[in-house]
Amino acid sequence: MKAKGIVYLVPNVLVLETGPDIMAPLVKNVIAATSYYLVEDFRTARRYISSLKLGVNLEEVRMEKLDKKTPDPQVKKLLEPVLNGQDVGILSEAGCPGIADPGAKAVAWAHRLGIRVVPLPGPSSMFLALMGSGFNGQAFTFHGYLPIERKARIEAIKELEKTALQQKVTQLFMETPFRNNRLLEDLLEQLDGRTELCIASELTGEGESIRTKKVADWRKERPDLHKIPAVFLIGAS
Repeated sequence: MKAKGIVYLVPNVLVLETGPDIMAPLVKNVIAATSYYLVEDFRTARRYISSLKLGVNLEEVRMEKLDKKTPDPQVKKLLEPVLNGQDVGILSEAGCPGIADPGAKAVAWAHRLGIRVVPLPGPSSMFLALMGSGFNGQAFTFHGYLPIERKARIEAIKELEKTALQQKVTQLFMETPFRNNRLLEDLLEQLDGRTELCIASELTGEGESIRTKKVADWRKERPDLHKIPAVFLIGAS
């Protein structure tokens, strides 16, 4: 019987062009040797691999789309080459695949099919933000995106604050960059002034900022987060 290939979870950069400095040699070696990828976005994947300057001929690299809309039977089909011995790299649009990312669907199928899964080390915005926040790193919850509808978003914010303060469980969440300022406005309006809020923005980039302050202090100094990738955390230090 032919040996199965390996599913590599390949981290992507959080900020464009930082790959050569941030990615470990192990990651670069796997990318240089891999010719089949499941990617969230073709353009992002090609730009990232090209930016690493590993001599990879992208015309010889096969890429198939794997996003939140990919139906379950199709995910299984995408892993057929791996069953026949070919390695595959799962590449997120940013950060680590499988964390708030559709790559988890392929990983689940890999386990069902008895395929070895190898996660590679790389930047994750949620974990970098948690590390730099000063909040509880032993008990935390990542919620992804809060509701778009304002009434539901406000209810979610109040519930997150309650959990963070009463249970000492750090609450992490994010927003589409062009809606960051709207979310920040609601946070500063709805949270108690004594509650601590961490804002981690442009992580790993030149403008990286991780600051934890009481909401009352944030109200005196509101950062402009428009179109800047950011992670928000409510917690207790």
